[in-house]
Amino acid sequence: MPTILKLDNLLNAVPEITRLEASLHEKGYKLIAGVDEAGRGPLAGPVVAAAVIIPQDVVIEGLKDSKKLTPARRDYLFDEIAASGAYCAVGIIDNETIDQVNILKASLLAMRKAVISLKQGSDFIIVDGPHTIPNIETPQMAIVGGDRFCPSISAASIIAKVTRDRIMDKYDELYPEFSFGCHRGYPTAKHFAELKENGPTDIHRKTFRPVSEVLKQVAH
Repeated sequence: MPTILKLDNLLNAVPEITRLEASLHEKGYKLIAGVDEAGRGPLAGPVVAAAVIIPQDVVIEGLKDSKKLTPARRDYLFDEIAASGAYCAVGIIDNETIDQVNILKASLLAMRKAVISLKQGSDFIIVDGPHTIPNIETPQMAIVGGDRFCPSISAASIIAKVTRDRIMDKYDELYPEFSFGCHRGYPTAKHFAELKENGPTDIHRKTFRPVSEVLKQVAH
């Protein structure tokens, strides 16, 4: 049975959480994959997940939740992770699939794709958030707030975020009427104004309310 830890309710457990990966290594798990996603909130573009295994003898300084880092620092750490000897894989689910299955299921699908794409496999998975990954036989644990305490999850959050940002930068070139390189598809005032003026693109999530409302207006 997958384990779910909610750190907000387990503040006394924080010291133990900070050494969770070390304790799992001590129990015999060698390939511990941290998993996180980026892009649940945007109105456009894919959701991207990453799985990262940091070998026991590798230390990457400065890892933390990607949302706490500047873009320049995320890019720097992305390169550091890639060069460190850590094993990385990503899973990408497009906006059409998000509309078909909903964003939660799409996020979990992206996580599963990332995990099964790890060439050397994994023998334990730690997932940021309240949900474990469906249809995975490997033992796993979900940790709310795990990207703050677990290095491999922090690394996964950085890989996922930078990968998605770079995808949205490409879309910025394809759809010059939208500032995807700036807001990355998130529901900012600028994005709302562009959506109202230009209507949705092929990469917009049609089931998300601001987009569906514009579509209704166009239909009338």
